[in-house]
Amino acid sequence: MSGEDRQSQLAREHKERQAQRAAEQAAKAKRNTFIGAGVAVALVAGGIIAATTMLGKSDATPVAADTPSASPSASTSVPAVPSAAPSVSAGPVSCTYKKETDPTVPFKYVGLPGKKPNKKLKQMTIVTNRGKIVIDLMTEQAPCSVNAMNFLAKKNFFDNTKCQRLVTPDVSGVHLLQCGDPLAKADGLNPTDGQGTAGFTYGDENVGIPLSKGVVFISQPSGAAGQNSSQFAISLSDDNTQVPAEYSVLGVISEGMDMMLGLAAGEKDLIVNPNDVTGDGGTTVPKQPVVIKDVQLS
Repeated sequence: MSGEDRQSQLAREHKERQAQRAAEQAAKAKRNTFIGAGVAVALVAGGIIAATTMLGKSDATPVAADTPSASPSASTSVPAVPSAAPSVSAGPVSCTYKKETDPTVPFKYVGLPGKKPNKKLKQMTIVTNRGKIVIDLMTEQAPCSVNAMNFLAKKNFFDNTKCQRLVTPDVSGVHLLQCGDPLAKADGLNPTDGQGTAGFTYGDENVGIPLSKGVVFISQPSGAAGQNSSQFAISLSDDNTQVPAEYSVLGVISEGMDMMLGLAAGEKDLIVNPNDVTGDGGTTVPKQPVVIKDVQLS
């Protein structure tokens, strides 16, 4: 082999290694972002429709969505708990949590939640540096999700963590606040924000509910099912009902919606990471950070 041929071969191998590393990084970055790189956004009659290829269980009967508001900030009224919900299994519930075995997943492990959920829990209160958020829980329909949140709250897992994602429709086609990555820097620079978990996963439940304004749901990897962990997201617009209702719904906001809608009016209030490999605002954050000080369930 001539010297030129050898150089050409080395150059090809170098490019192949670079492409492989880029693909691996992109795959990891999808790990716990709400919507992965498969999002297609279309502008229809002035509204934003986000279409995804997310996979999830759909055994439950979907709930009829309210008519979307003309604007994400048109109304700051507190949304009502969905009038109908997937059927609840009779008898005692036993939750199954599996320890994370993927060595590429960053996590903060504080143990596994117990199998028996406390069905008396009604509210989840999140105290942040920007104000208080109160969630009316759907404990009967999502006992294992509530149980996981209660366990992590008692372990102070969420204390002093930053909400790692805030997006508006002009950035990614949806309007939501996402929190629960214990390792997130929320600086708009860290490409791994949104990948951190609690070191365990559990199955889907209470799916089929449209993600209207105020709905709080457990986020999980793009294109996956049954990979719930510590991350959760809060829908800030009825426009999110265009997203497939395939996430485990935890509850509905009853206090703090005005504060959350005031976090960002658009891209001018956000730090958009140009190196976000998902391309959908997975590491976009508010210029004024949202820091969780305490979480309690009661």
